[in-house]
Amino acid sequence: MHLDLAPGEVLALVGENGAGKSTLMKLLSGIYTPDAGEFFIDGAQVRIDGPRHAQQLGISIIHQEFNLMPDLTVAQNIFIGREPRGRLLLRDRELVARTRELLQRLQLPLDPNARVGTLTVAQQQMVEIAKALSYDAKILIMDEPTAALNDAEVAALHDLIRRFVAPRTGVIYISHRMDELKAIADRITVIRDGRYVDTLTTEDASMQDVIARMVGREIDTGAGPEGVRDDRETVLSVAGLSTKALLKDVSLELKQGEILGLAGLMGAGRTEVARAIVGADPVESGTVTLRGTQVRIKNPADAAAHRIGYLSEDRKRLGLLVEQDVSANIGISSLQERFLSRGFVNDRAVREKSKELVAALRIRTPSVDQPVRNLSGGNQQKVALAKWLVKDCDILIVDEPTRGIDVGAKEEIYRLLNELAQQGKSLIMISSELPELLRMAHRIVVMSEGRVTGELTAAEATQEKVMHYATLRPSPGDGGGDGDSDAHAA
Repeated sequence: MHLDLAPGEVLALVGENGAGKSTLMKLLSGIYTPDAGEFFIDGAQVRIDGPRHAQQLGISIIHQEFNLMPDLTVAQNIFIGREPRGRLLLRDRELVARTRELLQRLQLPLDPNARVGTLTVAQQQMVEIAKALSYDAKILIMDEPTAALNDAEVAALHDLIRRFVAPRTGVIYISHRMDELKAIADRITVIRDGRYVDTLTTEDASMQDVIARMVGREIDTGAGPEGVRDDRETVLSVAGLSTKALLKDVSLELKQGEILGLAGLMGAGRTEVARAIVGADPVESGTVTLRGTQVRIKNPADAAAHRIGYLSEDRKRLGLLVEQDVSANIGISSLQERFLSRGFVNDRAVREKSKELVAALRIRTPSVDQPVRNLSGGNQQKVALAKWLVKDCDILIVDEPTRGIDVGAKEEIYRLLNELAQQGKSLIMISSELPELLRMAHRIVVMSEGRVTGELTAAEATQEKVMHYATLRPSPGDGGGDGDSDAHAA
């Protein structure tokens, strides 16, 4: 394995999940110690003795998985261990002032006094970026920095990177979003199965060339879906759904065998709709109807009993037991109805079903006894999805199902979701990646500021039309979901 970063450049590092990208970066940032090999900075050989030493050498890293303390404020997280101190106490006012100056310089819209645990995933990513750039870095490593950001936020981050890169600084940029590489990277280094494959000049490389080197095979990107027939049964109907925090009069319908896309910018209310449907957030008004029968879903366990599954965007915190093994995670949602006998869990049955799904989903793991925390992001996502496949839900809500995973793993998840729809399952797919929704969804419901602002069929939908409705300022009467919005005339 080898890698070189030239002064003043952005070097993209790409490879499938499990290829070794994050491991290589942890070696460079001092988290892991190499068994062999050498590091050189500015032509001088260095030995990196831990993360703090790496920072002293000018190496700063933004990890794919957040390294934040949720009970501390934004300011406390950014300057942890470097707080301004008096003789006995921390100088809180100075800490907040330094943080505010940093955030303004980086053009990040964050409150220094906000508790990190109350922030969205995208806002927590911004805190990580500010924390990394608060050091005087020569080498900035960014591991999936845009996985939770929308297009406008990605553009702002790229501007920030361009301002950072100078004749004596450089950026190593890890991303699974192929469209970003042309926009930000000067060169692209590809690794596969822990080995160096090739380095390409971005200007001369096609993305198909890059993908072929990553996966060792051609990827068929496929075409968008056709619409679902109107005579299909409506399996889920949401009418006038409102919450105290954000949602206002949201209405939508989901048909059997349909993939319904839910689009919108950060803060539009897409995740809040999912959480309200499955009972994770309290609802002030509105109704949920399943196959013609109105139901009251009090919590996610109640939703699961109604055969509704919810794959959260925050898989580590809400979707997985990361300290438990693969088998335990896959079986947990169905223990009572499938694997419990006379009060005891049938471990053998859980393991056999887990092995079956590991093979079907091509989950890369040494065995089903492997702790989930040791798997790559894409394989963790597949484990979270396998949990609901065991449950055999009629309705599956997937929130950012391909966030932070590589193109090969994405294709496998796309294939799986399409197969579920073809089997008659119904899916709501929330995604910040418009090409993903355009490819996968039979219809797209667009939200802005907690309301539905438009609805597009697969034949009507384009990125421009979706963004038009995503940026509309909704009027108080907009509830959407009635099929009569001017989206169909766009």
